[in-house]
Amino acid sequence: MKTNHRFYFHDARALSQVPDKSIDLVVTSPPYPMIEMWDELFFQLNPAARKCFRDGYYHAGFLHMHEELGKVWTELYRVLKPGAFACINIGDATRSVGGNFQLFANHARVLHLLAQLGFHVLPLILWRKQTNAPNKFMGSGMLPAGAYPTLEHEYILIFRKGGKRIFSSQQDKENRLESAIFWEERNTWYADFWDFKGSRQHLERSHDPHRQRSAAFPFLLPFRLVNMYSVKGDTVLDPFLGTGTTAFAAMASGRNSIGYEIEPFFAEHVEHSLESEFLSLNSFNQQRLQAHRKFVEQCEKEKKPLKYLNEFYGFPVVTKQETKLKLPVIQGLSPRQKDAYEVKYE
Repeated sequence: MKTNHRFYFHDARALSQVPDKSIDLVVTSPPYPMIEMWDELFFQLNPAARKCFRDGYYHAGFLHMHEELGKVWTELYRVLKPGAFACINIGDATRSVGGNFQLFANHARVLHLLAQLGFHVLPLILWRKQTNAPNKFMGSGMLPAGAYPTLEHEYILIFRKGGKRIFSSQQDKENRLESAIFWEERNTWYADFWDFKGSRQHLERSHDPHRQRSAAFPFLLPFRLVNMYSVKGDTVLDPFLGTGTTAFAAMASGRNSIGYEIEPFFAEHVEHSLESEFLSLNSFNQQRLQAHRKFVEQCEKEKKPLKYLNEFYGFPVVTKQETKLKLPVIQGLSPRQKDAYEVKYE
């Protein structure tokens, strides 16, 4: 098996190279409006937002920022196949503007815009990315009527284009069975609350004083989503590629990927990571296998034998749907052309 991965380091608002109805899944995290580190990017893309900030019309500026994200959401609707999913990680923003501290609900704006485009809005996931700060409040300290809760969660918004995906051919059905997840994984992954910390965000290679942090989500987040909402051989798109985490999750999962990134300094970071870390991606599926074996051992100790047997690994599984489950193992990576790579599997 082979997968292909292509990276475009320019503006994702016009995904012109991507054909209509060619993408099986989108997993992404856009720049967050009203987070200061992204102000200049939005101001460059939309001068009206800069003018609104200068004149003190901050909510209007917030809407102009979302206009730019809306151009990407429109393209996503075009390129996604019927039945395909879009998973968008976004956090709300808190900020003092005009002398008042307030929350700007980015997740609500994204939900509104994608629903307008025709996406079906599905139940979301709350990701609690705990802060390391010792103080769990902001404002007036111990005095009432002036403090604010610490914002420690983000949203994973989930959308589908059209109705359920159909797996009609025998080959498609077999590939779907091989792409299954473990029963005990399903119970955790499909919960509406995820609790794990964010990733290290310092950008050693950034030459931009405004972008010393990547704002990358941890690998576990796209890795779960890719395995939950696609099958092997599917193509995963990330229109805000950043450090390439979604692409690496697709590689580890036996999916193809396409990524766009407007900030050119990320290109060197992605290339360096591919050269130095891609074989380590196998460890995530190895951990899944180890975790399942421990689960089996626990079931045996509790005298709860599992009914079915996985045909490839020979260990017990809970359901018949897991009997053909087979996790991909990366064998090698080779460049095909500039910013394009092929991954081979055992």
